[in-house]
This record gives sequence, structure tokens and C-alpha cells, in this order.
Amino acid sequence: MNEKRSAIITITILSAIILIFTAADLIQKDRLYSEKENRLLAAKPEFTWEAFAKGDYTEAYEAYATDQFVGRDRWIRIHTWLELCLQKEEIGGVYLGADGYLIEQHLPEEFPEELVEEKAALLEKLVKRWNAQVMLVPTADNILTDKLPAWAIYYDQKALLDRVAEVVGSKKCIDVYSMLSRHAKEEIYYRTDHHWTSLGAYYGYQAWAEAKGLDIVWNPEDLELAAEGFLGTLYSKVNIPMRSDVIQFFPGASDPPLTVTYDLREKKNTCYEKDYLETKNKYGFFLDDNHAFVEIDTGCHNGKTLFVIKDSYANCFVPMLIPHYEKIYMMDLRYYNGRLFRFMEDYEPEGGMEVLVLYNCAHFLEDFSYLE
Repeated sequence: MNEKRSAIITITILSAIILIFTAADLIQKDRLYSEKENRLLAAKPEFTWEAFAKGDYTEAYEAYATDQFVGRDRWIRIHTWLELCLQKEEIGGVYLGADGYLIEQHLPEEFPEELVEEKAALLEKLVKRWNAQVMLVPTADNILTDKLPAWAIYYDQKALLDRVAEVVGSKKCIDVYSMLSRHAKEEIYYRTDHHWTSLGAYYGYQAWAEAKGLDIVWNPEDLELAAEGFLGTLYSKVNIPMRSDVIQFFPGASDPPLTVTYDLREKKNTCYEKDYLETKNKYGFFLDDNHAFVEIDTGCHNGKTLFVIKDSYANCFVPMLIPHYEKIYMMDLRYYNGRLFRFMEDYEPEGGMEVLVLYNCAHFLEDFSYLE
């Protein structure tokens, strides 16, 4: 009888918990955006028998339920603490590195050889058509190897870079890997975010300028503090107290005259948006976060134009290019669905323009895609 009574009590408690959370989920309004994670959250999918039969509906509903679960941030924190108690050094695709570094995990099986060949072929078309230069930036797991757990596995991005150089030609590739490796002991990646820091981007700029035979305009000693207390996207995945990062910038990059136009409509006179420094997404300070298309009139009047095809690694890098060009265009293919070459032709001046492809290596394989 005691065992039966215990079973009834256990079932009752579990049923009550399920009912409470179900009721809370029904009452709680769905969130469109997670500021903590800096991403859109999954919306409730529309049910159709076709989607249900294919399994698409159940997959989409699982993503929706995971994103909209009541108290989600708190449960992430609890889960992380439990994992730490079990002495785990990888949580949710993030390595818990030395010196307080969170390092995004990129596994070899996520980037098969056929994917590399597909993206390299796309890149080759673009390079041949536009005589473009390629700047693929390694992520922290390939450079800060001394911070990784001893057993950590990571995708070899040097092999990717070597293959890209074979396909498009080594003279078209800017060697950022070697430059960052030489400065791996410095603060070139954020501890809590997947981006490189402004110092890391500066060394990328140095590699770019040396490859083009240009004078280096900036000095890392001129970097100034924009904000403290930055906790980035990797912190959001583990959600436990950590040492925060700082945001630095080159203030001279926004000296007037300067006009920055976002998505063909909104004009600003700066490449830095200070409002973001009061939010969770402090990296959005650089060029107003992400846009499909950005046009920068620098006021330099040297007749030179640059078209950058990019991911968010470019956002803190491109301001350093402002003294070198009269016009800079930036295209983020994640937000543009039209024909890329046709669009670029509309913006190409009579004297031609330079083209730069700038991605981190992982995003290049995940996101680089276009219609000619």
C-alpha cells in the first residue's frame, strides 16, 4: 500500500508540474526576439496535413516549443550548472576554455568535403567575374588552441583556406590566419562572443593593407573604449556569471564628412550607433548591426570604390577602410534574395570597383550563397 501511495503521489506531483507549465506557456505571449541571444525566436508553425506527414510540422513545433518555453533563460542557467557539476567542458556547442574564454565549437562532420567544394566553386565564379579578393577569417577555436580543453575537437580551417587558395588562386587570398596566429596571445577574440575584437580586426586590416601594398593608417594604441559589460552570444548559450568583455573602436573612422545609408533609406552621419551600447547587443554599435545593403560615402574624393560581400565580422573591420575609398558598399547575402551580379553592376562606376569577400570561415561554409 505504501508503494502504491508513493506512486500516486509521484504521478500527481508530475502531472501538476506539467499542468502548471502548460498553463504558463498558454498564458505567456510568444516572444519575437531574444535580446540575450541576439536572434529571432521560432514562431508557432501553421498546421497542415502535408507538413505533418513529412515531419516538417513536428520539427518546426519542437523548435517553437524550445524557444518559447516559459522561464527558458532560467532553465538554461540551471542546465549549465548541472553540466558544470558533472565537470563537463563543452555545453551547448560551446567549449569552456581557459582564462574565462567561451569558444564556439565547430566539428569536422559539420563541414563535409562536398560542402567545401560547393562553396569554393561559388567563390571562384565571383572572383573571376569581379577580380575579387578573398578574406576568410579563422574562428577562435583555430587560433586560441591553447585555451581549448585538451580533448577538444575542431574543424581544421587552415585546410579550408588552402583549398580555397587552390581554387581561386593564392594571390586573391589575404592571409589573415598567419597574422592572427602571430598575435594569439593578445585580446583578438571576445571571451563571451563569437566575433573578433576590434584589435583582432585591426590585425586583419594590417594583413589586408600589406597584401595591397597600402600604408597602414591606424595604430592599435588609438583604440578607445566604447563600452564595458559586453556579454555576447556565447555567454547566452551557457548563461552563468562570467567576466564581461569591452567594446573598443577607432573614433577617427567616423570623422565628418561621412554619410552611411542603410538599406537604401535610412541615412546617418556616423558608422557607430551608440544606442546599442545600452543594450545586450553591444556589437551592434558597429554599423548599426546587420543590414542587407549599406552604402558609405566617405568624403575622401579619391575616385576609389569598394564592394564588400560579408558577414558580421566585417562590421568592426570596414570602418578602418574608410580613409582608403570614396565609396564603400556592403552586401550581407543572408538578407538579400535577388541576383547579386546584376545588383553589383548597377553600382559599378565607369572606372570599375574593387570587390572583397569577407567572412569568418564557419559562416562562409554555412551562409555563402547567391544567385548570379
